[in-house]
Amino acid sequence: MNIVFFGTSAFSAILLDCLLKHKLNIVAVVTRTDKPQGRSLKVSAPPVKELILQSYPDLPVLQPVKASTPEFAEHLRKFNPDLFIVASYGELLKSFILDMPFLGAINVHPSLLPKYRGAAPMQRCLMNGDTETGVTIMKMVLEMDAGDMLEKTKISLSSSTTYGELEKKLSEDSCPLLIKVIHQIKDGTLHPIPQDPMQVVFAPKISSQETEIKWNQPATEIHNLIRGISPQPGAWCWVQIGADKKRLKIKRSEVVTDYPDGYFGENIAFTNKEWVVACKPGALKLLEVQLEGKKSLPIEDFLRGFHEPCKILA
Repeated sequence: MNIVFFGTSAFSAILLDCLLKHKLNIVAVVTRTDKPQGRSLKVSAPPVKELILQSYPDLPVLQPVKASTPEFAEHLRKFNPDLFIVASYGELLKSFILDMPFLGAINVHPSLLPKYRGAAPMQRCLMNGDTETGVTIMKMVLEMDAGDMLEKTKISLSSSTTYGELEKKLSEDSCPLLIKVIHQIKDGTLHPIPQDPMQVVFAPKISSQETEIKWNQPATEIHNLIRGISPQPGAWCWVQIGADKKRLKIKRSEVVTDYPDGYFGENIAFTNKEWVVACKPGALKLLEVQLEGKKSLPIEDFLRGFHEPCKILA
């Protein structure tokens, strides 16, 4: 079976690495083009391409500006694909691409469909404080994430799980599930289940406006935002250090209740060991932060050497 893999993100890269280690016959990989990243705008390859360059240099890597073009379709046909596997690729594929392989195209989606269709299912479930999520493998159709479901796996979420941790866990869980589906495709034993349209919830891409922390929100909501987009793009706020105004990303936090109330954005505690900020209501203990231009640090390392508090500019 000739398989072409479409993927871009870290989720895709971990899954692809697992599939290759299981000796699946992946004949080519399609990923997005190299793009400027971060505030420095340094051009970087997507994680899937980085994986291949480091570990599988003989595997063909294709980086079309758009995959759904007749010209790229002609190039894909040269690989005689039997199956397409798509995982966090980042482009809606048109019918003449999806219909190309003899065995069709399947998608690995990191949510319990029909909940969280769209670009940011892992981030949204954490931001919403969900207690469970999972992976769904489905047939691909023209409508986004709307195909019949082939297999699912479910996991529980703790109140401290971050996006980075969840991405790694779900990508690892996807591999055996996907291999199971591939065997079912070979054996003709698939049992597709249609999605219930009444249960659909969408998970749109995270906007830049959503990443700024609003301290006049409840502590639990701010905590869920922080873990939902950590490590990237990262929730942030403005702080004043001496005469300087700087951007501070908060990578980890904890909701705390054993501190006195304060005005939102106020430092309830700021010592060489802890930093607690008032919300509305509740309070948040900062556990890991990253000041602009600096590396991410556990809070005790960050606070060491401060002679006056950082002031949150709420």
